[in-house]
Amino acid sequence: FGAVMCCCGPCAMYRRTALTMLLDQYETQMFRGKRSDFGEDRHLTILMLKAGFRTEYVPTAIAATVVPNKLRPYLRQQLRWARSTFRDTLLAMNLLPGLDRFLTLDVIGQNLGPLLLALSVLTGLAQFALTGTVPWWTCLMIASMTMIRCSVAAVRARQFRFIGFSLHT
Repeated sequence: FGAVMCCCGPCAMYRRTALTMLLDQYETQMFRGKRSDFGEDRHLTILMLKAGFRTEYVPTAIAATVVPNKLRPYLRQQLRWARSTFRDTLLAMNLLPGLDRFLTLDVIGQNLGPLLLALSVLTGLAQFALTGTVPWWTCLMIASMTMIRCSVAAVRARQFRFIGFSLHT
């Protein structure tokens, strides 16, 4: 899509000149007046894009990393990543118009999607509590939107395995 919005820590490589140019901003990242110590990989990626550098996906890259093997640490990791996504998307909003249209749509979807999902779940629960009926249309709509989003990504990337992301989503 012309840019990667988060170069994951264990897989990321940067030019030394680019990194040293942005090191001060990277090391002193702040959010809402406080030092921030989460989402450093996404933050550095956004700084790189704002400075005019490109970020690329390399499908043949191989990396090793440590991942949570229990539910609680996994959920904490996912919460940190979600906070980082929301925060750094705000920092990247002015970049989006200059990037690929689908990437822009995807970034906006990553941020609005969870909010719309939460709203859908709450209204579905309210429907079930008030009427005793299962909100099948809500379930079908959520599943359909997920499949559409993943299908568009699969077609754009010409990698149909992306449809499998709908199970994760």
